[in-house]
Amino acid sequence: MKLLEYEAKEYFRRHGIPTPQGRMVTTPREARDYTTGLGKPVVIKAQLPVGGRGKAGGVRFADTPEEAAEAADALLGMRIKGLTVEKLYVEEKLSIVNEIYLGVTVDRRNKAYVVLASSEGGMDIEEVAAKTPERIVRHLVDPVHGLRSYHANLVAKRLGYGGRKMLQFVAVVESLYELALEMDAELTEINPLAEVKDGFMAVDARLNVDNNALFRHRELEERLLESYRGELTEREMEARSQGLTYVELDGDIGIIGNGAGLTMATLDTVMLHGGRAANFLDLGGGATPERIGEAAKFVLSDERTKALLVNVLGGITRCDHIAEGVVAARREVAVEKPVVVRMMGTNEEEGRKILKEAGIETLGSMEEAAELAVKLAEAS
Repeated sequence: MKLLEYEAKEYFRRHGIPTPQGRMVTTPREARDYTTGLGKPVVIKAQLPVGGRGKAGGVRFADTPEEAAEAADALLGMRIKGLTVEKLYVEEKLSIVNEIYLGVTVDRRNKAYVVLASSEGGMDIEEVAAKTPERIVRHLVDPVHGLRSYHANLVAKRLGYGGRKMLQFVAVVESLYELALEMDAELTEINPLAEVKDGFMAVDARLNVDNNALFRHRELEERLLESYRGELTEREMEARSQGLTYVELDGDIGIIGNGAGLTMATLDTVMLHGGRAANFLDLGGGATPERIGEAAKFVLSDERTKALLVNVLGGITRCDHIAEGVVAARREVAVEKPVVVRMMGTNEEEGRKILKEAGIETLGSMEEAAELAVKLAEAS
């Protein structure tokens, strides 16, 4: 989940990271009024979950409230990287001495956080890494011992800081790491971190939270669902609210699988046999009979769906649980639709028995199951 700049800066402030004064606005009048109250030149920035706003014209400067209103009027409704600007962040303009890049992200190879810093603030870190990798300071954080002050001191010294400036920079590094840890962040960065007369200021802010950890951050779950409005169909929104990994497609064969790769392969096999999938629904691992039942009911309740194909490799997910969920869903959905199941793995025989008693046929291969599902859909 990618937070917008103004949202990320709220978390920055909570963790003691200095940020310029600013406010989110949605109209030119709000931009003008805030600039009037601030009494300083401002920067008006488009609020979108993408980088490169400045290069795309999404950042403008204003010395007066009237100029702020004009800039806001020009930015609102602008399209940047396929997204429409609906919110702006109006922020005081700083007198910057130097710009630094500072970020904390996940090093997946080492299964740990890594602190990245560079004297090339304001530039894309990928570009710096490609052209001048020696200008990037990296510190891999031991996941057991965490980031210690002397680690941050080393980062500061390698950037050339000493004395009071070093202590101020170290405080920002430690706070950014603590924020990443607390928020289960895949990435949090400041680009640029502005060196000003009295210390440092986070001019920009990024905070990307791992979607798999949102159950620990309830305040963000509704925000995530709201962010999908306008991008997802009504059924996709409903599926999200039920915690289902679901994508609506344009066919008439409902698909349920466990694992993105297996589910995608099922879609391809259905198409190979002349059918088209109505959806992609991935149960993931360890699904309970209740969750499986809810998923099956959701797909069967789609009026476009003429047949349901369930394709499961039972490991953590038990085949008897799959069978129980499918049978319960078929019983509860008022409309009778053909169901084809292919499953193998844990408690496979028990699962086949449950399905057979309910009059649902199971097949041994994905190809056979897909072929039968296409035939049944065509006959419906």
